[in-house]
Amino acid sequence: MTAPTRPLPTPALHLDAVTCRFGTETMRFDLSVAPGEWLAIIGPSGAGKSTLLDLVAGFLSPDEGRILIDGIDRTGDAPAQRPLSLVFQDNNLFPHLDVFRNVALGITARRRLSDGERARVEAALDAVGLPGFGHRRPGTLSGGERQRVALARAVLRERPLLLLDEPFAALGPALRADMLELLTRLKAARSGGAPHGDDRSAKRSAPPMTIVLVTHNPEDARRHADRVAFLDAGRIAVTGPAAMLDAPEDAALRSYLGR
Repeated sequence: MTAPTRPLPTPALHLDAVTCRFGTETMRFDLSVAPGEWLAIIGPSGAGKSTLLDLVAGFLSPDEGRILIDGIDRTGDAPAQRPLSLVFQDNNLFPHLDVFRNVALGITARRRLSDGERARVEAALDAVGLPGFGHRRPGTLSGGERQRVALARAVLRERPLLLLDEPFAALGPALRADMLELLTRLKAARSGGAPHGDDRSAKRSAPPMTIVLVTHNPEDARRHADRVAFLDAGRIAVTGPAAMLDAPEDAALRSYLGR
């Protein structure tokens, strides 16, 4: 007697024939990302990497198809209604607010925070290696420090899906590697159900962190991602484990990698 098969988990993100037209150009994306997975998106300039992220985030509306997050159709939802966080190369910090207030915007726009909320902000700053930076203004920080603040704000929101559009592209190789290692640690802590402080009531466990990272650096994808999607001419040409970049079979992917 065969054992019953377990149903597959609901994808954290599913793009169902998502189509976007720009004049005579058409882009179409079919993609599923598992809960807790780190997917890296690579491809040449103009292939549609940022367009794909803009569709998921709600900054662009598809002409056809559906965008599901945790099994719920979010195609018509405004960006603020979607259960995701974003970090871009331009970190979108508010220069007139100090670091503490910038990070606190991840959970509330209120001026007054509860003791539990303040503790969560401090814990987020500690997690990204910026203890004691709360009083600083973004203009006094280095590029890497500003990206750490943006990452702290995004992670603090505890949304199940984190979108990253080349967030570390402007950083030098060593600092970019440090930021990717930091992201790896933050993801591991979340996926392990690490508790986060709250208003002295019952502790919560955040949902596993699913990451979709757009990067122009294939080596970053190979070292840190679970899986890679290669975009070419507005389509997802190849998906597979990050190790496929060591010996790519697809001709377009080999050309992109210079093999």
